Amino acid sequence: MRKAMISPAKYIQEENALAKLGEFVAGFGTRAVLVASTSAQGRVQAALDAARSAHTFELISGGFNGECTKQEIERLSAIVREHGADVVVGLGGGKALDTAKGVAYREKRPVIVVPTIAATDAPTSALAVLYTDKSEFAEYFFFDKNPDLVLVDTVVIAKAPVRFLVAGMGDALSTYFEARACLRSDSPNQCVRIPGARQTKTAMAIADLCYQTLLEDSVKAKAACEAKVVTPALENIIEACILMSGVGFESAGLAAAHSVHNGLTVLEETHKYYHGEKVAFGTLVHLVLENAPTEELEHVIMFCKSVGLPTRLRDLGVTNGTPERLMAVAKASVAAGETIHHMPFSVSAEMVYAAILTTDTLGG
Repeated sequence: MRKAMISPAKYIQEENALAKLGEFVAGFGTRAVLVASTSAQGRVQAALDAARSAHTFELISGGFNGECTKQEIERLSAIVREHGADVVVGLGGGKALDTAKGVAYREKRPVIVVPTIAATDAPTSALAVLYTDKSEFAEYFFFDKNPDLVLVDTVVIAKAPVRFLVAGMGDALSTYFEARACLRSDSPNQCVRIPGARQTKTAMAIADLCYQTLLEDSVKAKAACEAKVVTPALENIIEACILMSGVGFESAGLAAAHSVHNGLTVLEETHKYYHGEKVAFGTLVHLVLENAPTEELEHVIMFCKSVGLPTRLRDLGVTNGTPERLMAVAKASVAAGETIHHMPFSVSAEMVYAAILTTDTLGG
């Protein structure tokens, strides 16, 4: 049996790490294109200035329009070629980081990923989630390698709005349950460049550790983030949201939770909610689909409520959940190629529709 586990080449997490960016750019060259929105760059400009004072390198701002689309990747790729950049630096949230990875892949450049929030596990992965200009899920974009470096500044993340961290917990929450489903169904993991690869025991252990870390430290970490300070609990949750969840999902596999997320994006009112918030609800739907033990399901619902993750459709802005609209979500969730087909049983749109309504009731 072919098994595989992939991960970023390097992962560095520490306080004030961003001020050391020049050290890491120097490993690839002297000229970098920065993929970051104006607001994200503005939040950390002092650290970027400190990095350039400590090491001589050119940092060319390419900007970011807020959505990871093929068009945005093409625009930024042109900037990389125009300036002859040696490396791409992605800074910000998941969509900016995915875009930077896409640009680096297209232009055959190394990429340094600098998350300013811990809202998703996008930083470590060898894929991007592409959206349409209307913010609807379009497709997955797979790369031939993971990021060359993931640089995590815990001070920056501690100062970000706490909702981002909670969303990261929601994305990480799915990791163990989707990995478990893939193990039960003997489904391939997300190592697309290694076709047919199954999860290693190491990957499953990481997925399990991710879940246990969330249960142990999430409430404490949320309190630290609200106080805008770095504590051991916050450091652990940042690692769980970014590294454990990232390596866990990619090397152990995805299943229903992320497909339900993708389905929910057909409802325009959900667009203002974060990826991890929709994945958290999708995780509950996942558990209902597999008829998880009552105790386990109740435990996960209580966890979501303890940190403020959605457990009802209305928590995602869905107050007009007509049968037609929810069936549209269900049908999108089971589209060809969706990871919901990694569940250890066949899943139909009707089953997803029923699970969504049941989850909405149980989450009250």
